[in-house]
Amino acid sequence: MVAQREVSAWRPRVPGVVEVFHAHFTEYAYPMHVHDAWTLLIVDAGAVRYDLDRHEHGTPHDTVSLLPPHVPHNGSPVTPSGFRKRVLYLDLSRLDETYIGPAVDTPDLVDPVLRTRVGQLHSALAHPGDELEAESRLTLIGERLRGHLRPRAGTPTRDDPPRRPDRTLAHDLRELLDERLVQGVNLEEAARLVHAHPAHLVRAFSGAFGIAPHQYLMSRRVDRARRLLLDGRTPGEVAAETGFYDQSHLTRHFKRLVGVAPGRYRLSAR
Repeated sequence: MVAQREVSAWRPRVPGVVEVFHAHFTEYAYPMHVHDAWTLLIVDAGAVRYDLDRHEHGTPHDTVSLLPPHVPHNGSPVTPSGFRKRVLYLDLSRLDETYIGPAVDTPDLVDPVLRTRVGQLHSALAHPGDELEAESRLTLIGERLRGHLRPRAGTPTRDDPPRRPDRTLAHDLRELLDERLVQGVNLEEAARLVHAHPAHLVRAFSGAFGIAPHQYLMSRRVDRARRLLLDGRTPGEVAAETGFYDQSHLTRHFKRLVGVAPGRYRLSAR
């Protein structure tokens, strides 16, 4: 078998994400090394074995692995076919140092919901313009990770700000999204403006309106795009005027919500 080393890496415009890294390796083995960021790892094919703090671990298909910063680890394929993995490197703003000890003790988490959410986050991070979706998904992932790794009683952590009524928060966020329809708003800024914790804000909005904040924003943008297309504007012009990253970004969301591409929709106008 010919050795495979395929990688792709990028830095998205999402606070807290240092790097996204996708790789397919067959024979390559990582030596012992450290990162200054959290390593959030899922394996899509094959498996990886690694040593962390002098203990051996593995990554079966349904596992999410969280390797803490500053703790040496290595990694190698378990089978001749190697492995395909997707990795997020997260800075300490997403998980602070109080979680390093629990992560060393239990780095591999068998949690199907978490596994699905991490996969969804990778999909969002692959598309420029979907940063609000990525940030929302990452916030809920961080909350779930903290639930798994909650430090022992008495260990200091950053407290969440006091909660406001959910429906008030939801309506405040909806007004903000309507005001920022074209320029957009990231989740951290939105949480600061409406005085809420980001994870609670996403849950409050979804619970009140039955739709996530990023879905609401994209559906409003698509609605505006439809009107402009019926006025005879080109898809490229419409993408720029409705807050999409580019024409392909508009096309992807437009087809998902309307069923046809913007150009075809425009040509259908009487």
